[in-house]
Amino acid sequence: MTSPNPTAPDRTDERLTQLEIKLSYTEDLLDTLNQLVATQQDQIDLLLREVARLRQQGGGESLAGPRNLRDELPPHY
Repeated sequence: MTSPNPTAPDRTDERLTQLEIKLSYTEDLLDTLNQLVATQQDQIDLLLREVARLRQQGGGESLAGPRNLRDELPPHY
């Protein structure tokens, strides 16, 4: 039978403290990432509304089909 290590409780307390510190940093990081994702979703929603508005302004131009670049003059003419 082995005798208990007198420093084992100190080591366990140290490991527990380190885990609590890591948990605290992880929770802070999670909160920051959640806020970032929410901000990005707001930006995506705004961009989708803007694209829809631009499509409405464009009217029937998008219904004409793909354009042929050979029919267009180069910019220097």
